[in-house]
Amino acid sequence: MILDEKLKETYSAILQEELIVAMGCTEPIAIAYSGALIRQTLKQLPERISLTVSGNIIKNVKSVVVPHTGARKGIQAALAAGICYGKADRELEVLTDVDEQEFDQLDLFLANTKISMKESDANCPFDIQVKAYAGSDSAYVRIIGKHTNVVAIHYNDQVLLEKPFEDQVVQAAKNRKLLSVEQIVAYADQADLSAVKAVLDRQIAYNSAIAEAGMRGNYGANIGKILLSAYGNSVQNRAKAYAAAGSDARMNGCELPVVINSGSGNQGITASVPVIEYAKECKVSQEQLYRALIVSNLVTIHLKTEIGCLSAYCGATSAGVGAGAGICYLYGGNYDEIAHTIVNALAINSGMICDGAKASCAAKIASAVEAGLLGMKMYQHHSQFYGGEGIVAKGVENTIHAVSVLARDGMRETDHEIIHLMMNEEFQKG
Repeated sequence: MILDEKLKETYSAILQEELIVAMGCTEPIAIAYSGALIRQTLKQLPERISLTVSGNIIKNVKSVVVPHTGARKGIQAALAAGICYGKADRELEVLTDVDEQEFDQLDLFLANTKISMKESDANCPFDIQVKAYAGSDSAYVRIIGKHTNVVAIHYNDQVLLEKPFEDQVVQAAKNRKLLSVEQIVAYADQADLSAVKAVLDRQIAYNSAIAEAGMRGNYGANIGKILLSAYGNSVQNRAKAYAAAGSDARMNGCELPVVINSGSGNQGITASVPVIEYAKECKVSQEQLYRALIVSNLVTIHLKTEIGCLSAYCGATSAGVGAGAGICYLYGGNYDEIAHTIVNALAINSGMICDGAKASCAAKIASAVEAGLLGMKMYQHHSQFYGGEGIVAKGVENTIHAVSVLARDGMRETDHEIIHLMMNEEFQKG
């Protein structure tokens, strides 16, 4: 299959749009971003704040450490950090370059500012609305659909920004619908690497650095270090361990940036670090690593397109499948081999729930990478799952669609129940 130049440009653009830098877990960082925008708009510290957020935001902010807050967790800490010293122009790097002396502002601000919170009634699982007051002045900011999609900024009665938005469960850019596994493999073979080299170099450098930090430090449950200590230094185990270590660090306050995928740092780490480890083991060229990362990243994005950025379905599952596909490509796998790797891996691990960002994400990442690797090994040993067995459909695209329907629609009530269990505790805290 020979791709036309326009489609190649579209696939390059998707990678450039998705593989962006974020400091910290992206949902609390989106909260901090909204706080920085509020402060910028209000031009002074708020005296009271009304916060409206979707349940999935609560789920993903509740238990994760917000970077540059002195190990604080939760929505109020993220919002306060953004208000006190966030840099709105940095978007998902809003809490970068913070002086520890500024942490004292958080305690003072949180002690003296009333923050009320309620659940959004939007259909979209990603909704953040902040209204802040100081004296006779007020400001309003809304982010919906994805982490940097600011749709409204108001100052008193002035509308500074207002743009239309869709209140849909899934909000994917139109170009994502052009993705298919066959074309992803063809693009990886044919891509002009100069179009994506910079974003892939950054992904390799940043995500490797946070994985190494996770191995050196004492973060969360130390899943990465436990895997390496317990199961040895084989490449299969290193792939799982270093990906998990990156999440150990990121979920528990490490102040290093990551390159995200599909709005998630954990997915960015999972889609890249295992491929990087296998590339080292196989001693492949840098060009071959780039092309394998193209496969892993685009397969992850493709799998997430119909599901949406937030759901009851653990996104690490999709990224682990992407990693398996990228590693299969490293070993010379063609479209058929990669397609079977994807189907096998989806059959193994689909159904792992997302119960928010936290330390246990690292263990889920290890499980997801294992599923991706097993999916590849099955096909290398002439074994596969067949259409009609469980959720496996005939053909890779039909299987991806079936899993997407399961995750997006079938697990919606599961998501509501997870959020209900977590919200009860969250809102009791005020």
